[in-house]
Amino acid sequence: MASIVQSLSVPSTYKDQQYQGTSSQLATDLANSTTLYVGNLSFYTTEEQIYELFSKCGEIKRIIMGLDRNQKTPCGFCFVEYYHNADALDCMKYINSSKLDERIVRSDLDHGYREGRQFGRGRSGGQVRDEYRQEFDAGRGGWGHLRARQEAERERDQKANYEAITTIPEGANLDYKDRKEESSKRSRDDEDDEDEEQRSKANPRFREKEDEDDA
Repeated sequence: MASIVQSLSVPSTYKDQQYQGTSSQLATDLANSTTLYVGNLSFYTTEEQIYELFSKCGEIKRIIMGLDRNQKTPCGFCFVEYYHNADALDCMKYINSSKLDERIVRSDLDHGYREGRQFGRGRSGGQVRDEYRQEFDAGRGGWGHLRARQEAERERDQKANYEAITTIPEGANLDYKDRKEESSKRSRDDEDDEDEEQRSKANPRFREKEDEDDA
């Protein structure tokens, strides 16, 4: 009897562009795979955190952290390899789309880790998705690579064209000082008048004199 609910352990339709085999060979490799590709990780998620979550589905053989090709720092993905295919399928069912480090992580069956696949394939060294990402993502290094370059250019233009004037133009210096001194003197005179008024109001002797004058 056919089910209307798709199994959660079915791999996605994604095909690694560097896979050398045919589609039928890929299907066979995935059917027997014990390896998962895990994506959308934070750059700050540690191997220990990944192990703690993914070991709930079975004994883990090894974890290979994805690295920036140039910086050799984590860049948001990894490979988790189990000893048994059933454990990998359980992980697809129960851990895929769960939260790790406040992010929803994605897991997918992988045809098998090979040396060199741990490095990002983007031009900047990280993942391709982070090359063109337009939104700011603090967990994945901030802006995407292209957007970060645009932001840096915008800041340079803003600094060059709109930076605040820090020096007074020649010829305006004396006029500026005169206006500043005049403004300062006016402020002092206003303060003196206010002080005199306050003293007169506070002193009964002055109030009596004012009453006599009114009379």
